[in-house]
Amino acid sequence: MATFTVPTRDQVSEKNQAIFDNLNKALGFVPNLYATIALSKNGLERFLAYQNAKTSLTNKEKEAVNLIVSQINGCIYCQSAHLVLGKMNGFNDDQLSEIRHGKSSDGKLNSLVALAADITKNRGNANDYNVDAFFVQGYTQENLVDLILQISDKTAMNYLHNLTKVPVDFPLAPAI
Repeated sequence: MATFTVPTRDQVSEKNQAIFDNLNKALGFVPNLYATIALSKNGLERFLAYQNAKTSLTNKEKEAVNLIVSQINGCIYCQSAHLVLGKMNGFNDDQLSEIRHGKSSDGKLNSLVALAADITKNRGNANDYNVDAFFVQGYTQENLVDLILQISDKTAMNYLHNLTKVPVDFPLAPAI
């Protein structure tokens, strides 16, 4: 199997070097998975624009989706990153553990996590119960579209790490 090396700033295009500089200013480092996307001359800019686009989901909801999708897809990198980001967005350890197990004690968030898990496991299909529960909790058709887009964002990152296996540069998520 091919070995993927995380590129340094000097090994990426000028456009990606500027993005590395911005990430360093904002985060204090360039996450290895983002650096790996920079192997594509246009990939990092394209992905960050997609990832940072406006959505009807809150940051907390996005983190819940990111975490359950990463759990289902078996991506240790993204599980690790979204445990950190989940805490930054107001979740505690117990809530994050619940989400990793596909549920939440908050009814509305539970419907979101359950539907995201169902869609991910079933490659875009979901059972009527989970779809109905999502709408009963007050989510809209706009939210459903944004949920699917969020799942696609995270699935792309999960697949990238699962294939490249670049080093995890966040505190490692404990096994569950």
